[in-house]
Amino acid sequence: MNSTELENRKPIWIALSKFYLDNELTCKDFDHMAIIFQKSGLHIKDIKQIDLMKVFPLLQPNLLNISGAWTDFDEDWLLSECIKHYQKRENRFYRLNYKFWNALFYWIRRDGWNQIEQRIINT
Repeated sequence: MNSTELENRKPIWIALSKFYLDNELTCKDFDHMAIIFQKSGLHIKDIKQIDLMKVFPLLQPNLLNISGAWTDFDEDWLLSECIKHYQKRENRFYRLNYKFWNALFYWIRRDGWNQIEQRIINT
């Protein structure tokens, strides 16, 4: 991943991390996320792939943790770990593993994605 691509992904990774905080997202949160996704120039399908392959495998366990993060994740840690997950994307076991867990836990973010898609479609 070159530095330009990395700089373009950072806001997306940070915005996606909101799905995995142990609290309810507000309309303001969804508005902000939709703006970031639109500014990225990426199609929503591509952003969902970024979520699936990099952010979900890293942060989904927070939703199952009784004392999970409530406000924000440390950005330096988040970005460093997302880069590590990006580098594993071609590993077959890694892909099967996150797809399995996503099948079990997509329901947690389904409504959030619906909120984001509605905002993007209506702009």
